[in-house]
Amino acid sequence: MIGTPLKTGATRMMLLGSGELGKEVAIEAQRFGIEVVAVDRYANAPAMQIAHRSHVIDMLNREELDRVVRLENPAYIVPEIEAINTEYLLELEKEGFNVIPTARAANLTMNREGIRRLAAEELGLPTAAYRFATSMEEFAEAVAAIGLPCVVKPIMSSSGKGQSVLRDAADMERSFRYAIEGARGASNKVIVEEFIPFDYEITLLTVRHVGGTTFCPPIGHRQIDGDYHESWQPTPMVPAVLAEAQRQAEAVTAALGGRGIFGVEFFVTGEKVWFSEVSPRPHDTGMVTMVSQNLSEFELHVRAILGLPVPEVESLGCAASHVILAEDAVGEVAFEGVAEALAIPASKLRLFGKPDTRKGRRMGVALVLGKDCDDAREKAEQAAHCVKIVKR
Repeated sequence: MIGTPLKTGATRMMLLGSGELGKEVAIEAQRFGIEVVAVDRYANAPAMQIAHRSHVIDMLNREELDRVVRLENPAYIVPEIEAINTEYLLELEKEGFNVIPTARAANLTMNREGIRRLAAEELGLPTAAYRFATSMEEFAEAVAAIGLPCVVKPIMSSSGKGQSVLRDAADMERSFRYAIEGARGASNKVIVEEFIPFDYEITLLTVRHVGGTTFCPPIGHRQIDGDYHESWQPTPMVPAVLAEAQRQAEAVTAALGGRGIFGVEFFVTGEKVWFSEVSPRPHDTGMVTMVSQNLSEFELHVRAILGLPVPEVESLGCAASHVILAEDAVGEVAFEGVAEALAIPASKLRLFGKPDTRKGRRMGVALVLGKDCDDAREKAEQAAHCVKIVKR
C-alpha cells in the first residue's frame, strides 16, 4: 500500500544524502507517490530542491540524526552516501525502522575494513592482498608486506578522496597523511592494497528484489585518482568471466541482505575476476543507465525498496556517460555551452544544481547513445567538454 504525499497516511522516504544520485532516487520515488524527505550536511543540495521537505544536519552526529528521524518517522530510511553514523542505523533497525537495504549493509560498506573482511575472509572471494595500519610504523610494515607499487586508501571515504598509488618508498609519509586527511569522519586507519594490473574494471549493478536477484549489463568505467570520470554500457565480456562476476556479486549482496540496488565493482585480468568494492545504493558509474536501459538504476532501486516487480532489464543500445567537472571555486554557478552539447546527436545532459563549486567537483553529466561503445564514449566526452561552468 502506498499513501498520498502530505496526507496523514503518506508513505514517507528519508534520503540520508541528497546529491545527484539522491535527486534521481527522489524523482523516481515521487513518480510512485512517495513523500520524500531529503537530508544532507549542506543547504540546497540537489535532492532538496525537489523533495517535499529537507533538513540540514551533520549525519555523523547521532543526536542530530535521531532528531530528524523521530520528527519525520519515515517508512524507509535510504542512505545515499557514506558519511552517516551507521552505528545509529543499526539501533534504528532494531527498533523496527526499515533501513535500505539493511543497516548492516550500510555499516559494513561505509568501512573498507568491514566489507573487505566480509568478502575475503568470510565469503572467500578473490581480492587484492591487503593490510591495515593506524600509524606510520604499522603503515611501513604493511607496505613491506604488500610490496610496491600498492594502493593506499582511508578505510572510510568516497569518490577517491585520500586514495593514491604508492610507487616509491620515499613517498610513504605523504601517502599515509594524504589518506588520513581524505577520510570521512574521525578515522586514522588506512588500508594498503596490492596493486593489480587489471585489463579493465566494471560495475555490476545487482538488484535484490521480491522476485530474486537481477543483474544489469556490465558497465565499464574509467577513474582518475579513484573518482569516476566516464562509464559505458554494455562493456564486452567473455561469458564465463561475466558469470563469475555475477556469482561473486550474488554472494556478497546476499550476505548484506535486504532489497535495493548494489553497485559491485570488479577488476578483470584475463579470465580472473577480483572483487573490489560494493555500494548498497545506486552507483555513480550507473548514471549511464538513464539512457542505456529500459529501467534506470534509480527506478530499479525504488521498485525494489517498495516491493514492486522488477522486470527483465533490457539494453537500449551502447551508451556512455562523461562527467562535467568544475575547474575553480564559484559561489554563483552558471553554465554555458548547453545548446552546443545537446546539438551532438543522441546526447542528453543532467545538470545537478549544486549551489556552488570547488575544483574537481562533479556538477553534471553528459549521456549519449552511440552506434557502439567507442562512438558513445567519444560523443559523451565531446558533449561534456562543451559545457563550461562560469561565475554568474
